Amino acid sequence: MERINRFQIRGVPGKVQTLSFDGRRVDYWAPENKTGHLLIAHDGQNVFDRRTATRMTTWKMAQSAVSVSEKLGINPPAIIGVFHSRSDENPWGRFKDLTPEDPFRNGIKPVGAIDPTFSLDHLEGNKYLAQVTDEIAPAICEELGLDMAALDKAIIGSSMGGLASLYALGKRPDFFTTALAFSTHWPIGENPLVDSLINALPKPDIHKVWMSHGDKGLDAAYGPFQKRADALMIQKGWRLNHDFMTKTYVRSGHNERSWAKYIDQTMNFWLA
Repeated sequence: MERINRFQIRGVPGKVQTLSFDGRRVDYWAPENKTGHLLIAHDGQNVFDRRTATRMTTWKMAQSAVSVSEKLGINPPAIIGVFHSRSDENPWGRFKDLTPEDPFRNGIKPVGAIDPTFSLDHLEGNKYLAQVTDEIAPAICEELGLDMAALDKAIIGSSMGGLASLYALGKRPDFFTTALAFSTHWPIGENPLVDSLINALPKPDIHKVWMSHGDKGLDAAYGPFQKRADALMIQKGWRLNHDFMTKTYVRSGHNERSWAKYIDQTMNFWLA
């Protein structure tokens, strides 16, 4: 772990710390007082810093966490933003990191425009997840003096990050308590991927799942797949509006500005 920088977010106390883990950038923020919650976010470039954000717009994740926690009367969660590995030298880096590896290696065929030079053998979803749970989170929790085993740990992401969040809960239910999936990009594997990820989730005892999407842009195609996922969740015993939430947001699209508008509802679902 190498310390790179620190910066402040308007309206949020303290500093965001920037670290490097074997070349992967990670930003994190934590409240001044000890917290019992940890939120790990995919696409960390869009979490805190508009200078690194895809469209110069962040999720305003820390701002929402502070506001919701204040209303609930609890300390805000610590937040870790993990950057994907896409670069000019590694143009498929995000796809490699966030694609649920096991379902595609076990026979599900990707749908849509995939570069013919890209092989599914190049997927690194399991390696990425292991780095998050076994290296990044423990190092930051140790630095903050937090007992990682005792924390209520959620993972959040959008699009491919939505898939990766559900995959993470299914693969590491011992680590994560909650998956928060925005605009889950089901079309890349269609119904077989829906069935695979939902069936892999743990039993709905101590865990929570949030899934949401809009009705504009890419999100306009998500409805039928999400309805299948919702029905399967209920069939498996998840209790709607209790440990499972599904939402469709009208006039909402596939972008950080849309997700930031309702992330407070998601935070409240997880933290309440």
